[in-house]
Amino acid sequence: MNRTLYVGLDVHKDTIAVAVAEDGRGGEIRYHGAILNASDAVLRLTKTLTQNGDTPSFCYEAGPCGYGLHRHLIKLGFECAVVSPSMIPRKAGDRIKTDRRDAEMLARLWRAGELTPIWTPDAEQEAMRDLIRARKQAMDAVKTAKQQLLSFLLRHGLRYQNGKYWTQRHRRWLAEMRRFRFPHQQLAFEEYKRTVTQAEDRVASLDYVIVDAIPSWHFAPVVDALRALRGVDTTIAATVVAEIGDITRFENPRQLMSWLGLVPSENSSGNTVRRGRLTKTGNALARTMLVEAGWSYRHPPKEGHPYLKRSAHLPQHIKDIGWKAQTRLCKRYRDLSRTGKPQPRVLSAIARELAGFV
Repeated sequence: MNRTLYVGLDVHKDTIAVAVAEDGRGGEIRYHGAILNASDAVLRLTKTLTQNGDTPSFCYEAGPCGYGLHRHLIKLGFECAVVSPSMIPRKAGDRIKTDRRDAEMLARLWRAGELTPIWTPDAEQEAMRDLIRARKQAMDAVKTAKQQLLSFLLRHGLRYQNGKYWTQRHRRWLAEMRRFRFPHQQLAFEEYKRTVTQAEDRVASLDYVIVDAIPSWHFAPVVDALRALRGVDTTIAATVVAEIGDITRFENPRQLMSWLGLVPSENSSGNTVRRGRLTKTGNALARTMLVEAGWSYRHPPKEGHPYLKRSAHLPQHIKDIGWKAQTRLCKRYRDLSRTGKPQPRVLSAIARELAGFV
């Protein structure tokens, strides 16, 4: 008898807890045991599950172990879904958590159809995403290094009062500073400066690698097209595409806005409608990039030389979308600002509509 076995996998660095739910509403749910998190162990598991002619369907939570297990099972010819931990139904009163219970819960919910698989990137897409996220971490390191340097100076009563921080004039002021009494204090200051420089060099190096990697990427035409939108440079376009992946999986722009966490939360009941702040449940990095791009729409519509240079080779219908976005979003920014909306809320609204143009 050919049955479908719904297999829940609780994946860890060294082991995988396995539970099996048999086909049918009243089918048995049994704990298969724990196996090593290794390709040969997974292969032996699939042979054990299929020895009676059954067809296993696997699922596991997205986590730090990545998508290697998913790709291995797909390569072996089995169905495998990766599900988001935040989208898994959980009982509020359940205070016991073990690997066995997690695996059994996944198997039961997978059989009941209560789990929604996420989109899984292929190896090339994941490689580009890793590069983009490495740049994000490098940017965070730059921010941290600058804060540490300014905090060090503040502790010693040294303030820059001749303009904005991190301009050429400010950097010259830092380079010429020799105001510390003890040599090791001056050495500490120099190390803080050196950390900032090294972090900035790392970002510049990653920017160069990203630009160099885009032409050979199968999503390169999408990145090129997104650069027709004002405020969307190469880095922002590559980040958005790397994080979103296959945009055709969204049936309409509202689904993309929701996935990005740019739609308001809602707690309505009966005749009462309550909408709150943005859900922010989606991809934070892509959302941040769109908010950053939204800053440019505070300026009047204009096709300047840098924009014309990077969009000159694009088809006319793509450039028309870019101009339509620019005229609409610039007006939208002004209208919302005129009503007294806080700037973060205005930028979120611009980012949401910009996602629609994406």
